[in-house]
Amino acid sequence: MIKVKVKKLSPEAQIPLYATSGSACVDLVSNEDVYIEPQSTKTISTGLSFEIPEGYKMAIYPRSGISAKTPIRVANAPAQIDADFRGEVKLILTNSMQLVANKNNVYYDLNGNHFTMSSPEMKKLQLSNVSWGTIKINKGDRVAQAEIVPVLQVEFEETLELSETERASGGMGSTGV
Repeated sequence: MIKVKVKKLSPEAQIPLYATSGSACVDLVSNEDVYIEPQSTKTISTGLSFEIPEGYKMAIYPRSGISAKTPIRVANAPAQIDADFRGEVKLILTNSMQLVANKNNVYYDLNGNHFTMSSPEMKKLQLSNVSWGTIKINKGDRVAQAEIVPVLQVEFEETLELSETERASGGMGSTGV
C-alpha cells in the first residue's frame, strides 16, 4: 500500500476514498458550485493538494456515469499530476453541449434533471443569462476519478538510424479502421 499525503485547503474539501475494495480509482469531488455553459470550459476546485511519492503520478479521468448521462468532459483527460506538484488539484471540465439560441434560464444537474432559474436567482449569482444546456456542478458532486500510478522515466538517446519494423511508418489509421 502506497501512502499519499493529502492537505485540505478548505474545511469542506473531501478526502478521496475508494468506493469498493476492488476500485482502481478514487472519486474527486467539487469543492464549489459552478455553472458550465454550453461550449464552455471551467476549472473546478477540489480544495485538496497532494504529496504524491516520487516515482508515481496522479492520473485524472472522467467518471463513466457523467460521460454517459451528460455532455460534461474532463478537458485534458487523462490529466497528469506530477509528484513534485504541491498546488491545489483542479479539474478542467468542458460542457460539450451545442448552444441553442432562444432557450434560456434552464440548467441541468449531473443526473440529467433540469431546472428553471428565476431572474432573482440569476441576479444573486451575478449571471446575466443561463443558456439551455448549462450544467450545474454542485459542491460535493463527484466529478472525476483519480488513480495513483507508477512513472517510468527514460533517457533519450539521439541517433541517426532507428531499427526497422514491419510497420516502420504510416500511423494515423495505417493499420485499418
